[in-house]
Amino acid sequence: MQFKDIIGQESIKQRLRQSVKEQRIPHAQLLYGEPGIGKLQLAIAYAQYLACPNRTEEDSCGVCPSCLQYQKLQHPDLHFAFPIYKEKSNRDSVCNDFMGQFREIVLQKGYFSLNDWYAHIGAETKQGVIYEAESSEILRKLSLKAFGNGFKTMIIWLPEKMHNACANKLLKIIEEPPEGTLFLLVSEDPSLLLPTILSRTQQFKVPRLEEKTITKELLEKYEDMDIREAASIAHIASGSWYRALQIVGEDGKNSDNLQQFVALMRNAWQVGARKKYEALLSLRDWCSQMKDKGREQQKDFLMFAQRQVRENFIRNASLPEINYQTIAETDFSQKFAPFINENNVEKIMQELDKAQRQIEQNGNARIIFFDLCLQLIVLLK
Repeated sequence: MQFKDIIGQESIKQRLRQSVKEQRIPHAQLLYGEPGIGKLQLAIAYAQYLACPNRTEEDSCGVCPSCLQYQKLQHPDLHFAFPIYKEKSNRDSVCNDFMGQFREIVLQKGYFSLNDWYAHIGAETKQGVIYEAESSEILRKLSLKAFGNGFKTMIIWLPEKMHNACANKLLKIIEEPPEGTLFLLVSEDPSLLLPTILSRTQQFKVPRLEEKTITKELLEKYEDMDIREAASIAHIASGSWYRALQIVGEDGKNSDNLQQFVALMRNAWQVGARKKYEALLSLRDWCSQMKDKGREQQKDFLMFAQRQVRENFIRNASLPEINYQTIAETDFSQKFAPFINENNVEKIMQELDKAQRQIEQNGNARIIFFDLCLQLIVLLK
């Protein structure tokens, strides 16, 4: 992967290139920021740039044997660690067991989420972890002699998912790595990392993508897209290219979240207004459906629901200039917005946020969503 393949992030690219030019390469670096903005892509492109014998001031050459191996993520000096789950038949599962699948999703999708990764390895209902056993694998890989003249690079995707035992065993090698060793940690929430890990890294905050950058990419990718629609999607995406693709509907997640949101709000209102007894049964079925989704999907829905509540409140307040929704979302909000007002918006947001935190803490999903339904029945009434 080359720098030119990454959307935006010119300032970060320049900082990474400059570190190579000045030969001041920190042995442990932390790239952190929100999902879908190109952090993992930057880490891979940087590693390829370091390994390329014919690099220019701007990028790796892309055609030498080293670059060709990097483009397939098969260079012998490139290593990865990432969240996985333990298979019942293998109590000591390590990332090598899932390496083929990881290469597939990186090369095929480019920008993807943790939930996409879980779905790719059939772990939608599990919580991925970088287990203690991975520390031994990392130490083993980095003890080997480098294949080329560049760095042995260990990219840890989502190090906040590391088991504490794994993180503690890596402290020494991160602080005093073998010569020619580079750690690139790619995080979405560095606050969850051990302070002792953080203190051993040089940190780079990767910013959100600019709206104009996402708009330009959308217009290039979808030739029939109107510039106003592209600009609206770019705003809703909040700086995330992955989020922009979701909204366009490439993977149907945005559409599914909207359907779930409509069903929840419509049935909760009907129960509260005593319109349909069947609506209560529909809510019960809705809770069962949500229970069967993976934790990441549940959290994704609750974040989507919070955004929809905000947008409906803004619509109800007659502030169209700061109201951004897709056409499908707008169609539902035309009638629903009046039910989100100053009397209930804050409490509804609190309930959705509470449900999200409880899901993150591995609470019982059926109980969490049923309690949410009961609260919404009262608040929408």
